[in-house]
Amino acid sequence: MLAHRIDRRRAINDRYRDQLGYLPGIAFAPRDVGGTSNCWLTCIELDPAVTDVSPSKLMVALAGENIESRRLWKPMHLQPVFASRRAFITGESERLFARGVPLPSGSALQDAESDRTSKALNIA
Repeated sequence: MLAHRIDRRRAINDRYRDQLGYLPGIAFAPRDVGGTSNCWLTCIELDPAVTDVSPSKLMVALAGENIESRRLWKPMHLQPVFASRRAFITGESERLFARGVPLPSGSALQDAESDRTSKALNIA
């Protein structure tokens, strides 16, 4: 059962990469060549130097197609409850939070649903 879910999430990730990987300003997280990712969450990063599509604009476009989306998680050191705690930061988490959007990628997602998301992203 778990192996099937992981296989499905990898297939969804591959499908998004195939359908969207050519778009300027969109990048996917690199895969570890020494391991095998479970692709539990498929995220894209929008490069503001290449595209004027921001995460907020993208989320509005997806919402207009009735596709749920959200921002990547806010880094822990930026959350009020942890504001006074020591943080070891490099800027990566802030950059990903500012530019990243997770795509629908649950193991129950059908190809037609991911295709609809890809089409909406091609329009955004």
